[in-house]
Amino acid sequence: MDRRDFLQFAGAGVGALLLPVYGRAIAAEELLSSVDVASKKKLADAALEAARSSGASYCDVRIGRYLNQFVVTREDRVENVVNTESAGVGVRVIANGTWGFAATSIATPESVAKAARQAVSIAKANSRLQAKPVELAPVKGAGEVSWKTPIVRNAMAVPIKEKVELLLSVNAAAMKAGASFVNSTLFLVNEQKYFASTDGSYIDQDVHRIWAPMTVTAVDKASGKFRVRQGLSDPRGMGYEYLEPKAADKVELPGGAVVYNNSYDMVADAVAAAKQAQEKLKARSVKPGKYDLMLDPSHLWLTIHESVGHPLELDRVLGYEANYAGTSFATLDKWKEKFQYGSDKVTLFADKIQPTSLGAVGYDDEGVKTQRWDLVSKGKLVNYQVIRDQAHILGLKESQGCCYADSWSSVQFQRMANVSLAAGEAKLSPADMIKDIENGIYIVGDGSFSIDQQRYNAQFGGQLFYEIKNGKVTEMIEDVAYQIRTPEFWNACVAVCDQSDYRLGGSFFDGKGQPGQVSAVSHGSSTARFNGINVINTARSLG
Repeated sequence: MDRRDFLQFAGAGVGALLLPVYGRAIAAEELLSSVDVASKKKLADAALEAARSSGASYCDVRIGRYLNQFVVTREDRVENVVNTESAGVGVRVIANGTWGFAATSIATPESVAKAARQAVSIAKANSRLQAKPVELAPVKGAGEVSWKTPIVRNAMAVPIKEKVELLLSVNAAAMKAGASFVNSTLFLVNEQKYFASTDGSYIDQDVHRIWAPMTVTAVDKASGKFRVRQGLSDPRGMGYEYLEPKAADKVELPGGAVVYNNSYDMVADAVAAAKQAQEKLKARSVKPGKYDLMLDPSHLWLTIHESVGHPLELDRVLGYEANYAGTSFATLDKWKEKFQYGSDKVTLFADKIQPTSLGAVGYDDEGVKTQRWDLVSKGKLVNYQVIRDQAHILGLKESQGCCYADSWSSVQFQRMANVSLAAGEAKLSPADMIKDIENGIYIVGDGSFSIDQQRYNAQFGGQLFYEIKNGKVTEMIEDVAYQIRTPEFWNACVAVCDQSDYRLGGSFFDGKGQPGQVSAVSHGSSTARFNGINVINTARSLG
């Protein structure tokens, strides 16, 4: 389930029933407990020894405790509060050159040893069908290390009463400002993950994430027409301090919209959303045609996610993901010829280290220390996203550290890292960018989208649209979506604002795999300009 789908369902008041929730319901107090490292190491050693003695040439063990809290409200009432825990051990091995995996929810040395032996048996059975043995890129054992999301205030420790009061105050502010309907939600995630392997790693990680989306609707009672403005929050790898706004994090955009960076004033955004939803009811419908687009980071993250992040996952390039949202047009022959993915203004990089990003961890789920690398350098396709058993395909000597599983019971596989557009090198602000745009549209916030199975042809909407005429923002317009062919779009990028405008957006529930798994990933950028992009009128296209 993706972010767009959830928001649609949440608007109907049933979102809490459709969340990707795993595990048993627990009391809120249990969200603060943890398992000591010594106990986890004892379990891991039992699995490693059992795997070795059963004939495995490699083994890794993931001991996971996955905690979630969801608080869902609508207008003046609480719709749901859900606390969940899922805990267990997953064991992955290589035996006879083939992968095997097994998992158990019983955290005893005997049970994890049994799972390890089962994983080896599965690998040996599978080896009869394996054409070539698994080739793992080497990893130096990390020893005993730990990593934790650098949070200031653990959101799980904040009383539910305080969270509910915040969300209801958000709803009340929106209603007072003229909203007809409003829902607001708080999602909290804590992944307590312990990784051990026969390479000599014992890695304990404590990962925190937070997201506070809302949907504000204004209805014209005379006509029955309605407009929606979703919140402009960004899910982050942070604690509850994200919802304690700081004045310095407020970013005023040309045209009057306000977004936030590193903290979020949810009440202020609710008021703005109510007013802008009403303004959207009166806004002129866009005239279709070619426009120069100025795309805010709150919008551009989704375009990056769909047209860069997914098509540059190597398993999609190789056809392994053909049955789940397609493969990729960016095939290996294009990488070998350094395909012109975008203009020379475009450098797109992958990483799992940006502070406060959703993807930030110290080590991935194969025990690989995380890093940053370029995917597209000054317009040229130079790399993909790979894991240990893929590195040799590109001639790489090590994995890039983008392996992940959403549960102890799921086998880890290649998942998207943070993928971001590097800021421009020359000093340039959004206000400066507007000055020489004669006929353009400024888009803020993400909206609906569609994209084909090879990530080549796509269409994107947004939240707020402003007409630009002769270097100035003139008025809000509506019913805007733009159409792209991925390489043509990125080659139309003529300017990117500097680092002072760089902000993160992201997806809390990015789906992939069979059986499906979800992950959270951020995408950063500064405001960027794309010339001559085809814009359609969505009201007309719907008839």
